[in-house]
Amino acid sequence: MFNLGIIVEVRTPNMWEKRVQYLKGVGPQRARLLARLGISTVGDLLFHVPRRHEDRTRCRPLKAYQDGELATAEGEVAAVQQTRARSGITVLRAALRGRWGLFYAVWFNQPYLTRVLKAGSRLTVTGKVRHGPYAPEIQVTEFETGEGEEGLNSGRIVPIYPLTDKLSQRILRGIVFQALSEAAALPEILPPRMLEEYGLRERHGVLAALHFPESMAEAERARRRLVFEELFLLQLAILRRRQKVVAQEKSHRYSVDGVKVTALQKSLPFALTREQEKAWREISADMTNARPMQRLLQGDVGAGKTVVAALALAKAAENGLQAALMAPTEILAEQHYLSLKSLLRSADIKAALLTGGLKKERRLLTLEAIVSGEVEVVVGTHALIQEGVVFRRLGLTVVDEQHRFGVRQRDLLRAKGDCPDVLIMTATPIPRTLALTLYGDLDLTVIGALPPGRKPVKTVWLKPAEKARLYRLVQSEIKKGRQAYFVCPLIEESEQLSAQAAIKLAEELKPVFPGFNVGLLHGRMKLEEREQVMNAFRDNKINILVATTVVEVGVDVPNATLMAVFDADRFGLAQLHQLRGRVGRSDQASYCVLVAGRTTPEAAARIKALTSLGDGFALAEEDLRLRGPGEFFGTRQSGIPELRIADLLRDHDLLEVTRHEAHRFLMEDPEFTSPFGCRLKAEIAFRFEAPTDSIG
Repeated sequence: MFNLGIIVEVRTPNMWEKRVQYLKGVGPQRARLLARLGISTVGDLLFHVPRRHEDRTRCRPLKAYQDGELATAEGEVAAVQQTRARSGITVLRAALRGRWGLFYAVWFNQPYLTRVLKAGSRLTVTGKVRHGPYAPEIQVTEFETGEGEEGLNSGRIVPIYPLTDKLSQRILRGIVFQALSEAAALPEILPPRMLEEYGLRERHGVLAALHFPESMAEAERARRRLVFEELFLLQLAILRRRQKVVAQEKSHRYSVDGVKVTALQKSLPFALTREQEKAWREISADMTNARPMQRLLQGDVGAGKTVVAALALAKAAENGLQAALMAPTEILAEQHYLSLKSLLRSADIKAALLTGGLKKERRLLTLEAIVSGEVEVVVGTHALIQEGVVFRRLGLTVVDEQHRFGVRQRDLLRAKGDCPDVLIMTATPIPRTLALTLYGDLDLTVIGALPPGRKPVKTVWLKPAEKARLYRLVQSEIKKGRQAYFVCPLIEESEQLSAQAAIKLAEELKPVFPGFNVGLLHGRMKLEEREQVMNAFRDNKINILVATTVVEVGVDVPNATLMAVFDADRFGLAQLHQLRGRVGRSDQASYCVLVAGRTTPEAAARIKALTSLGDGFALAEEDLRLRGPGEFFGTRQSGIPELRIADLLRDHDLLEVTRHEAHRFLMEDPEFTSPFGCRLKAEIAFRFEAPTDSIG
């Protein structure tokens, strides 16, 4: 995981080492609350960015506000009354005389405030306005008494922070203010040319301006400076990492495509598309280079990434090397193994599966076959990077769905060989600018178009009460000789529960479709059983296949023209797109029916997006918008740092700029030996712990 850090002058304590617990007013109990927000040091606290600011510099008459609007008002306490509602809620009501007359401040379930609210004291309150029959009232979310306060909560531009239970905005503002007064000025790390060229403010005082600005414009200027800085440092770390990798030289060499690659291509029931050919040429050229390949292969569902990867696996095998393909889950690894096994068999290449679920005896035999070199291609999960796995001569590593792995896991797999080539695959379309940032240490290949002749899949949303329409459509397709998938609900993350749901759904469908064969496929079946079912489905011996998400990848049955997903609101947008990609693989009209009843607004937005968008890149943009960058990229799992200031969606305009500047800086100072280079090297070491090893 990456950790954020900052360089400070030697004479001052390092804010990234000083524990927040020892700040005045914090202590062990509040430190535990702050830890829930990822705050353990003073540096963590100061980079806990406000999610927005509120302008509380101007007070207007409360009659100028609509019900529900947020307002701040000031007045003198005239009287305080506490009552208890029928529901048991304690209601505390204070009458205040303000500049524009009498109004009420109301608190719920806070009876202890009777000790604070004294007649004659002045009070500033913030909350939602409600116009009552006698006088307006404010349902208080925050207040300030003016006694011993720092004026942090009213009469100024006020920061609003992400919080946790039992930690109020008022308390957190006080702690941040205290930390700012203790923190030393941050020395400048960006060269003067950069500050001038991009109109960035100097670093001194920038954190104070971010938290407690004099104006909204000052807050935005401070944020933009810190966003630029954070993205620039990230780009430097990524590009420096790439420099170190490509400076290495492979111990192995490849010949031009030979008998195994040729045999595999001849066995394909189709010719490679122009884009698949281009992707293969780029990968093949990388493999014949003396430097290790570092390439990201990106393509939509059904674009043909697996076929291109299979050619790379064959090229490694025909040059006396081994290859490994790592997938994030056992189900995905098994699906890859089943689809690759038949492809590789045509080129006389032996493949094996290695997952944590293998029985001990089978695992030992597989490990022996790997170390002896008998197995040329190994498909597996994280089990591939375990200590006991030894390759005879690993020349190529392929990682599927990189965003679900970390950089460290990718490196551990590389370490199994001597500078092996690395190919990363993803079916999650990522806008090019973001891809260059997140995978900046990789060259990028995109298979942008689907094979010709395919028709768009018509996607519809049906309510459970409309299932009869779905069944009529299924009947119609099967009578034409086509086939259908029924994907059962995603029940939490339990494979056992999902299997039970699939079994139940299959039994329910048999009487609905008499005379047709209903098959069953789920992850708790043995691998051999699943292979038999899939072969029967490919041969059209099964008309309707009821399955869990085991059909999400690696299943290619062009005759299947209908995909029905039950409880579609339980699935993510990317997963629904993956499932939809199982149909529409021929020149026949195909359908995806999403069955979902009452849904959350978020789930409804996902389903509506899928019914209106067919292009994977457009869907990825929408998914990014709906979920935000952190959840979309799975940063906690992926090894990509959680950016504290920058937002990859909002700040996309700075991605290209900072990447350009990072390239320029490394051209001028590749070893970070200049005064600014030394500061930047230290800064990267603090902020991005994992890539720091590559700064060296």
